[in-house]
Amino acid sequence: MAALSITVTNGEEEITLDADWTDDAPETRAALAEALPVAGEAARWGDELYVSVPVATAAENARTVVDVGTVAYWSAGEKLCLFWGPTPASEGDEPRAAAPVNVVARVDDVSALVAVEGGARVRVERA
Repeated sequence: MAALSITVTNGEEEITLDADWTDDAPETRAALAEALPVAGEAARWGDELYVSVPVATAAENARTVVDVGTVAYWSAGEKLCLFWGPTPASEGDEPRAAAPVNVVARVDDVSALVAVEGGARVRVERA
């Protein structure tokens, strides 16, 4: 069973994704777990959604290039990011953040996110 449930509401459509924690940024992961559930209106930047979260942690094993399905925390902006493809900063098909992010979780199947637009609502909670 997945550790997290991520719900993306895009107009009338509701997409539910299962995610599992990673060990890449344990302090960030713990801070986010403490803050759950979190929800808000998301912005879209290429094939990335990001939403404000009430978490304040420093960069921890931060990187800009991530895998498809990565859930990461951007410490400079206090945002949770979900990547499913290239962004305006990408070189080729890689997902690339605008600035280094702390990887906290992974979603196996992000194919349903292709049609999501900015302004979608995102909710992250324990599964």
